[in-house]
Order: sequence, then structure tokens, then C-alpha cells
Amino acid sequence: MSSTPSPASSTASSTASSTASSTASSTASSPGPVADVGVIGGSGFYAWLDGAHEMPVDTPFGPPSDPPVVGEVAGRRVAFLPRHGADHRLPPHRVNYRANLWALRSLGVRQVLAPCAVGSMRPELGPGTFVVPDQLIDRTWGRAHTVYDDPGTVVHVGFGDPYCPHGRSTVLSAASASGQPAHDGGTLLVVNGPRFSTRAESRWHAAAGADLVGMTGAPEAAIARELALCYTSVAVVTDLDAGFETGDGVTHAEVIAVFGRSVERLKALLVDVVAALPATDADCSCRHSLDGLALPFELP
Repeated sequence: MSSTPSPASSTASSTASSTASSTASSTASSPGPVADVGVIGGSGFYAWLDGAHEMPVDTPFGPPSDPPVVGEVAGRRVAFLPRHGADHRLPPHRVNYRANLWALRSLGVRQVLAPCAVGSMRPELGPGTFVVPDQLIDRTWGRAHTVYDDPGTVVHVGFGDPYCPHGRSTVLSAASASGQPAHDGGTLLVVNGPRFSTRAESRWHAAAGADLVGMTGAPEAAIARELALCYTSVAVVTDLDAGFETGDGVTHAEVIAVFGRSVERLKALLVDVVAALPATDADCSCRHSLDGLALPFELP
């Protein structure tokens, strides 16, 4: 269940042809999908799936944050991967987003649920609120933003609507049925981190149309689209951002504490969402993001 790895770096170091040959070779020898749903755990959400087993995966972009673990949830095979590592050793700008998503796709995953901790710039969306964003503003820099960065073949994917419509509606329906409705829609602005925003930056972000601020939603969502994966974010509000709260400002300890108080509700929601997600072979616009494009290598 692996792709032959090339040396890890901030950009893919293999040429398009070598990546293509290694991926094709790996795909040919893979026994088939072992999971169809992937869950990427965020800050404070490092483990799930009791009785699951590790499925180590090599990728052309180096190792993922941790080996994915695969288990069963609501009668479906689910792969879980902690975004920051199980020991939260990876700051947001050091997460290997390409390797994480490539690893999940290699295991057969085509639908990704991506919980994340966020700050809110709308007082009515207070700590503990679940939000299902529908738009994204990427203000990150210095990260590897694409799997298609080798010269020779240029790949442009559409990203006007960055989140899966089927995944979003499933989360919203499941949350409503649970009696704890999630907020429908919102723009997530992603900063590079690891520091939090200044008060001036926070007010600037809100003036630009952002409702939430996080550090991991990009380039994760864009890379998922490049791999033709359905990607749905479930944002958990941990604080009001600096320009909209009082006192000395948010701290890392506060974020982890609030997320920790919300994580059991989040896990329960994810179980309901996994059960209700469309079947693996269901048609979705996300799965057609690469239609008609010439790719420099074969995807797993």
C-alpha cells in the first residue's frame, strides 16, 4: 500500500517522469482500496478508531504526519491521520499536506473530513460552535502548495468552491439531527502561523470578508482538489480572534482546552457523518476536478 518515495523536501524533488513511473509501479502492485473515508484530526484530536491498525504509506513527497490507522466506523472502513502528528510535534507550516493527502488516496480514500480549530471574527460564532465553511482565503506562504510543481506539465484545477457540496450537506444534516446544529457557511481565512494574529490583522481579515481564521485549511483543501478528493472542513471555534475579544488575547493553552471540551461532540458528529456520506462510487463534481487535464504522473 505505498508509493515509491523520492527524497522529501519542501518541493517534489523527482522529475515528472520519475514520479510517474514510481507511482505507476506502486499502483500496479497495490492490492486495492482499504478505506473509502479519511478523517484528518486537528489540534487536540490525535486518536480515533478503537482497535484500528496502522497502514504505513510512502509517498513521493516524504512521509505523512504519522502512519494512517484504518478501522471501521458505522460499517465503513475509515482511515484516520492526525494532521500535527499524534504528539502534536508539527507546527502548521511544517505539516506535509501533500504527503498526508497522497497517503489517504493511496489507501483508497476518496472522501476526506477535515476538522480544524479556528478563531472566530463573528461574536455570534462563539467558542464551541461548529461551522461548516463554504469559502476559503489562503494567506499562507512558504508551504508546498501543489503536487504538480515539476516542470514540463502545467496543471490548473478549478477551486471556485473549495469544499465538497455533498460532504457539506451531510455534515449539516447530521449535526441538525443530533440536536446540535452546525453553522451553515462562512469564509475561513488561513494564516501561516504559528503565531496568532494581531488585533489590526484580525480586523483587516474581517473587513476582507473572513468569518473564521485558522492555520491548516490551506493548502490542504487545494491539494485535495488536485487529487480529485471530496474534502469537507468541520471548523470548531475555540476563541474570538484578537480584534474581537477583550483581555490579553488568545493563547495556545486556551485553544487546546476549548477544543478538548468539544472533541467528544466532534467525534460523535463524525460517526454520524461517516454513516451518512454518499457511497464511494457516488458521482460528485470534486471527483471530476481533473477531467480533461493532462497529468504528469498517474495518481494512486
